[in-house]
Amino acid sequence: MTRAAAFFDLDKTILATSSALAFTRPFYRGGLISRSDVVRSAYAQFIFLASGADHDQMETMRRYMSSLVTGWDVAKVRQIVGETLDQIIDPVIYDEAVLLIDEHRAWGRDIIIISSSGTEVVEPIGERLGVDLAVGTQLEVINGRYSGEILFYAYGEGKAQAMRDLAAERGYDLAASYAYTDSITDLPMLQAVGNPTVVNPDSELRRLAAERGWPIFDFRQPVAMHQRIPPERRRTLAVVGAGTAVTVVALGLAWYVRRRR
Repeated sequence: MTRAAAFFDLDKTILATSSALAFTRPFYRGGLISRSDVVRSAYAQFIFLASGADHDQMETMRRYMSSLVTGWDVAKVRQIVGETLDQIIDPVIYDEAVLLIDEHRAWGRDIIIISSSGTEVVEPIGERLGVDLAVGTQLEVINGRYSGEILFYAYGEGKAQAMRDLAAERGYDLAASYAYTDSITDLPMLQAVGNPTVVNPDSELRRLAAERGWPIFDFRQPVAMHQRIPPERRRTLAVVGAGTAVTVVALGLAWYVRRRR
């Protein structure tokens, strides 16, 4: 029997916010960024939520974030994310997304988050949701600190290639699989599966989805994650996420090696 998976983008698809920018204030309080960085990040968050992000804006954000995190202590980043995850992310999970994830899980499909945010942010959120795998942008770490080099950028065609890699490794039938995202920049992700669906799409993706007859979902109900996830599943999240970090890092490093070759 073939296996199918449901691939989810994170920002504006599962979360009613940008996961990469949501931790700006905790990072400021932790001494990782300056007050001016807080202002710039807040503006970027507003633009992202108001109109989405096109290719040029995503590239600008990539360069900015890469420069910003250079030299950060990775252990401290993980500590801050872990300590503030509940107050930052917990209230902004779309209830409709949780229901959709539960539906796919009931049908026996693997649930995979694939986001351009860094793995240190994507993995803990994936663990809370109990997904099978969380794939994020992989940054190079040297002596416990970010070097500023991106080993794998989970964006555009990079997302689609990661999906194809996972399909080959895990035996997924992409023609029977599903993908959900909000941005036209994720078009390769949608085209990689047989069942693409757009969620809270930007104007260009909404127009394209209408032309191609793809389902269009508009999620409007953020809900506290701790209220939405049953206690018995919350108790298993640590077990579910135990292998997530290793798998994501392995995927990022494998991608980096292939690219360099």
